[in-house]
Amino acid sequence: MTQPQSVGVVTPQVARFTEPFRLRSGGVLPGFELVYETYGQLNAARTNAVLVCHALSGSHHVAGVHADDPASIGWWDNLVGPGKPLDTRRFFVIGVNNLGGCFGSTGPRSINPETGRHWGADFPFVTVEDWVGAQARLADHLGIERFAAVVGGSLGGMQAVSWTLQYPGRIAHAVAIASAPKLTAQNIAFNEVARQAILTDPDFHGGHYYEHGVVPSRGLKLARMLGHITYLSDDSMAEKFGRSFRHGKAVYSYDVEFEIESYLRYQGDKFAGHFDANTYLLTTKALDYFDPAFEHGGNLAAALARSTADFLVVSFTTDWRFAPARSREIVYALLHNRRNVSYAEIECAAGHDSFLLDDPHYHAVLHRYFERIPS
Repeated sequence: MTQPQSVGVVTPQVARFTEPFRLRSGGVLPGFELVYETYGQLNAARTNAVLVCHALSGSHHVAGVHADDPASIGWWDNLVGPGKPLDTRRFFVIGVNNLGGCFGSTGPRSINPETGRHWGADFPFVTVEDWVGAQARLADHLGIERFAAVVGGSLGGMQAVSWTLQYPGRIAHAVAIASAPKLTAQNIAFNEVARQAILTDPDFHGGHYYEHGVVPSRGLKLARMLGHITYLSDDSMAEKFGRSFRHGKAVYSYDVEFEIESYLRYQGDKFAGHFDANTYLLTTKALDYFDPAFEHGGNLAAALARSTADFLVVSFTTDWRFAPARSREIVYALLHNRRNVSYAEIECAAGHDSFLLDDPHYHAVLHRYFERIPS
């Protein structure tokens, strides 16, 4: 059996759209750009395309490496490639940076053509539905009428669900991993604390910090630290860090003493060095707003009645941010509508971040499901 391989060196591409794009919030973009990458080959019938939707801090760079940075391995490289669960010998895989992102697609860092300045806080609110609408335009641009599958973890899973509702005739399979049909009040609360850390940073300048030559790094750092706490399980934190002292004993200071403190500060500093604060605010609000059942009186089964796709839903036992019960809500709503749905609840100690890892049971489930999808 051939061993899984990397897709190798990949090059980001840019799709430009000149037609106005009306957003769910009522805002209108006069045009926009999406940065994307592709892996594998589109077949002659254009029927083997798979869209990968990213989560909060993800990007278009799903697999492989960039020529100018061999260390820049794609965020889902363990899943996408020859011989991997999403096998690029069979599928044409597309990763796209969402509208409002900070990795090349049109977003707050971009120049507003009406003012000649960075959009900043003036960039309109975007939703999961807007991302899916922009992705559909990219599919049109690439000549793809119907996706073999749309796949995503966490916020990416919400996009996969939304695809089945907005464009039911354009998607055959939806794979929603570590996701939910909407956020709980607790999840919205975590997002609000993270946003307040950014909004109250003195360097935020009402979202127009670009003109001041600064970054609200303190707020971004705190937001990321809070996020990382929710992405990990208590068991995984205990296993990785426990109560270990960096100096072998307490030194009675507010500097880093415990290894977990060192880890969180490192992750916060790294994130603040490359992610955009306005994009973080927009993305967490998009998470908060997502609720396809809202217009159906809270009835998720009624909302999903429009879907015709087959589903794979995957959850992880120690994921308390998007707990397995939330995935089962999607499963029950689909079964109510007599849809084809497969469900796997994976025992994994890593918490919400499990969907990014190499758990063999998880990857075996994905491998078997994708093998069933005609390419």
